[in-house]
Amino acid sequence: MSKTSRNLSQPPKKSPRSGFWKEVAQTVGLSLALALGFRGAVAQAYYLPPSGSMEPTLQNYDRIIVDKLSYRFQTPQRFDIVVFEPNEAVIKGCGLSAEKQKSSLIKRVIGLPGDRVEIKEGVTYINDQPLSEPYLVKSPEYDLPLTTVPANSYFALGDNRNNSCDGHIWGFVPKENIIGKATMRFWPLDHFGNIDRKD
Repeated sequence: MSKTSRNLSQPPKKSPRSGFWKEVAQTVGLSLALALGFRGAVAQAYYLPPSGSMEPTLQNYDRIIVDKLSYRFQTPQRFDIVVFEPNEAVIKGCGLSAEKQKSSLIKRVIGLPGDRVEIKEGVTYINDQPLSEPYLVKSPEYDLPLTTVPANSYFALGDNRNNSCDGHIWGFVPKENIIGKATMRFWPLDHFGNIDRKD
């Protein structure tokens, strides 16, 4: 056997760099598939329409990834940012046009089923305890009488409290209307990264 021959029963050794580039290609491919509108059972790309209701956490026209799988195994948690389909109360409360009625909305979960929620003097109270909300630029300039979140429903508000048609106007989000949880922003690139539940 010549010196240049090798044992054919042994697979050729792979360069560590080839494994790295394979992982990079897989990651980029998955990201592109999601960004281009992949609508499977796991995740969905979503963009924010120009309402400004989630500023400063999310900006108009941001592109985000919505996790559609997690809530099959767990319930939404306080501070999750969720995307949901509008029900009749939302449509009437916000005066949504026929076109916008087909669009999903995005807000932050504040109250969980059974929670007692109240907003007074610029402070949100959950079960009589003030809620820490460092993501707000400005406190709400309205009051909300004490109300209890129904079973299988959530109380959700926009981070831009004084410029958001949200739960303080139309009430609660039924669990079955929730599409998923906002987990990552992929556009614009200078804001690429995970979306923290509580910045």
